[in-house]
Amino acid sequence: MSDADRLLEVLDPEQREVATRLDGPMRVLAGAGTGKTRAITHRIAYAAATGAVVPSEVLAVTFTTRAAGELRARLARLGAVGVQARTFHSAALRQARYFWPRVYGVDLPPLVKSKLPFIAEAVQQNRLRATQPDLRDLAGEIEWAKVSNVRPQDYVRVCADVGRSLDAFDSATVAAIYAAYEETKHKRHRLDLEDILLCAAAVLSDDENAASSVRKQYRSFVVDEFQDVSPIQASLLDLWLGDRVGVCVVGDPAQTIYSFAGASPSHLLDFPKKFPGATSVTLARNYRSTPEVVSAANAVMRSELGTAAVRLRTTRPAGRAVTFTGYPDEVAEAASAAESIKTLVSEGADPAGIAVLFRINAQSEPFEEALAERSVPYVVRGAERFFERAEVRQAVTLLRGAVHDTQASESGLAVAVADVLGSMGWSRDAPSGRGNARDRWESLQAVVHLAGELEAAHPGLDLVSFVAELKRRADAQHAPVAAGVTLTTLHAAKGLEWSATFLVGMHEGTMPIVYADTPDGLREERRLLYVGITRARDELHVSWSAARAPGGRGSRGPSRFFDGLLDDSQRLSGRAPSGAAGTGGRARRGVASCRVCGRPLSLPRERKLGRCADCPSSYDEELFERLREWRRARAADDGVPAYCVFTDATLTALAEMRPGNAAGLASVPGIGRSKIDKYGDTVLELCAAQSASTASAAGG
Repeated sequence: MSDADRLLEVLDPEQREVATRLDGPMRVLAGAGTGKTRAITHRIAYAAATGAVVPSEVLAVTFTTRAAGELRARLARLGAVGVQARTFHSAALRQARYFWPRVYGVDLPPLVKSKLPFIAEAVQQNRLRATQPDLRDLAGEIEWAKVSNVRPQDYVRVCADVGRSLDAFDSATVAAIYAAYEETKHKRHRLDLEDILLCAAAVLSDDENAASSVRKQYRSFVVDEFQDVSPIQASLLDLWLGDRVGVCVVGDPAQTIYSFAGASPSHLLDFPKKFPGATSVTLARNYRSTPEVVSAANAVMRSELGTAAVRLRTTRPAGRAVTFTGYPDEVAEAASAAESIKTLVSEGADPAGIAVLFRINAQSEPFEEALAERSVPYVVRGAERFFERAEVRQAVTLLRGAVHDTQASESGLAVAVADVLGSMGWSRDAPSGRGNARDRWESLQAVVHLAGELEAAHPGLDLVSFVAELKRRADAQHAPVAAGVTLTTLHAAKGLEWSATFLVGMHEGTMPIVYADTPDGLREERRLLYVGITRARDELHVSWSAARAPGGRGSRGPSRFFDGLLDDSQRLSGRAPSGAAGTGGRARRGVASCRVCGRPLSLPRERKLGRCADCPSSYDEELFERLREWRRARAADDGVPAYCVFTDATLTALAEMRPGNAAGLASVPGIGRSKIDKYGDTVLELCAAQSASTASAAGG
């Protein structure tokens, strides 16, 4: 058997067709986990081994330096040494730097380190003001316009056609800033990252000798992740090819999740129209995930299967069922996920093989808190940890400065926090669009919600205690950790995989995100969910919460994208039963009626006690004092405020109910599984000792 034939032994029939059909253009539709990288690297290696191509005349293009490095490493192991594996930008920069002086007589201008100073100058030229998040949003919009071949003078018209907008500026203002930015950059003789693609395309278009030289050097092209190609990248590929057809493109239209950056699945889907007679191969055998995960992925994409999505076929034996669970609030959802992860780790699972995926960065905080509380190591990928974000650090600084404000201290915690963060631009109404402004608002909104949550649980809590609680959480989450559980967004998870994946916060309003209000926007959100589902190898756990904070209105339901996957009981899980709403329609949790008189309880402290405030108490004062002394010592040892161990209301309920076992502890309002694990044995010993003392005194 020849070396070339040995390369084919590890391939399935469809992968083998990709590797051996070397004449003419080819499109490979590769579903998630179907071995596309194996197929294209073996295609290149097989072509080199059979003499169909010279390795140095092959250009393999992808989108990240990590992916390009992986291609080079795999090709080297397969014996295809000398193949050029590069990103679009790397290949374009190399060509532009070489040909620009030869065609135009001057060196290619240097690259800017950051667009933001130039955009800030453009904003000032238009006599406008912009915050740092505004500048980042403008940078993103200019990047989209440039890779989409949209000039400043066309920006307003094109945005109206495609429905793009920024919250801080209207489209005419963005167009003016865009034009001023380009002019400023030109005067300073600088290029940005998008200019690299434009310059390479320009020099190849303007000079036939340059284009001919590139086409002589590269005779065969492979483009990975073709669903992410922007218009300027597609144009550059056309210039590389000329009138030749030696190109293989690979991608998954169901994983197009960067349309906001100019990507479009149309380049992949319409490839046979552009190249009549092109071979089209579909990779559908999923080697990554269990049948249960594959079934869920197909169900989510069912409306697109056969047109804009590949119907995956499972190759693995049956595994664990996918779980779908609703919770009353995000705190409960995070606690449950953290408990499940802690159990997996205790059973021997590698924390690095577990991921918690969410739609937006601001959703990470309760999961960071829950994992830190259980001493489970974790890393936040693709974004700062919650308390490291610039807006959160600024918020904590302002709150710390407001602790001596008498008016703030008298207004109530939630109101005071909202007023302070209002000075940073927070408002009760969320920005309508995507971008940094939305991300910043979500982070500040999380702080406001936390204040409301703590105030409901601890009436009378002031800013001093709230700031101390923020510091405690930040300290816990900033503790150095080794490689651990990954916390990241669905966008940042693309291209990765984990043994166990927790998709959290999968409720309407977040999945799909509230501002995805067009058919195209909803399709992209569906694709984003598909990416999240297909990251899981062995276990997939999907969850959502009916309310953001404990005691909040439980009005949120699971994402519409799970229609057909959930039964009625799953769809309603986490919501309060009909008729269980308290004052203002807020869901009641824990003990819903007074254990003395049976009347409904609506005040937080009454629900903590399990009885009306004016009903007689069976309060054991001696036990209460013992519990309070223990709490003081434990809080000092842990370095946390006393109420973080147990509130006074919870101590009072313990002194009244005097539980004798873990089940009894769990029935005490305010005591959940994590606190039972942490404090349960000691509390039960104190209760048992007091009961024995009382019985002895009664016998004497």
